[in-house]
Amino acid sequence: MNYLGKIRVGGSNPVRIMGIINTSPESFYKKSVHTDKSSIAKTAKKMEEDGADFIDVGGMSTAPYLSTSITEQKEIERITNAITAIHKVSKLSISIDTCRSNVARAALILGVDIINDISGLKYDPLMPEILSEYDASVIVCAYNKKPVHGNQVTQAKKLVQQSIAIAQRARVPKNKIVIDPAIGFFRKHAKGKFFTKINSDWLARDISVLQNLDSIKGKYPMLVSVSRKSFLGELLKEPNPEKRLYGSLAAEAFAIMKGADIIRTHNVKETREIALVTEKIAQS
Repeated sequence: MNYLGKIRVGGSNPVRIMGIINTSPESFYKKSVHTDKSSIAKTAKKMEEDGADFIDVGGMSTAPYLSTSITEQKEIERITNAITAIHKVSKLSISIDTCRSNVARAALILGVDIINDISGLKYDPLMPEILSEYDASVIVCAYNKKPVHGNQVTQAKKLVQQSIAIAQRARVPKNKIVIDPAIGFFRKHAKGKFFTKINSDWLARDISVLQNLDSIKGKYPMLVSVSRKSFLGELLKEPNPEKRLYGSLAAEAFAIMKGADIIRTHNVKETREIALVTEKIAQS
């Protein structure tokens, strides 16, 4: 049986919903940003009421097309502030979106049980040890420090397998590993450092990966995060993330049909509803 935090995921379990709370004012979708404890607590409580299974907290935006780097100390301050606020109003499992082991440790000390590492444990060499020490669950994204060439579906599969191997060498239990194909993080050019360089078209890459999620998935539960992302902006010719809700829901429903076990989203209530309907139809 596979777990993400305290929640069973994958297999015959229902699709799980992960709500996004960003504490980083630089994040691309401004309505997801909450910086004071009152707003964070209110949002977390609403997400729980709307059917979220987890809350994913980000302290530093990693959108590849933005310059968003901050110090570790600032990231720690942001996420610990959010964790304490959420714990007062909700019992949901908390995931911390970070690639830095010191940030992860600070969160795990406060009782967080999931680390969402978009570098797939390849950025900070101490991250696997921290996960093992605290017996945490981990989400590993497809990521590479060097440029990636060739078939992008094959590469996504290869990169997540590399990250799984890193986690296993650190004795992270197999049933606490979830994979993420990293929609939106493969680019020809970027301002941030958390992206994988490719020479092919990034939009075609993301579409191809979504079309082939079932072949990438393998034996591990899969999380997919497409909510309001820039590939939807390209498809819809819509530069404003606030106007990408319906595109997000369509992409999320498609991801579920292709095998996604967890959907990470800004739109908990709407995503919960489309997940329920999509699963019912797919099972009929």
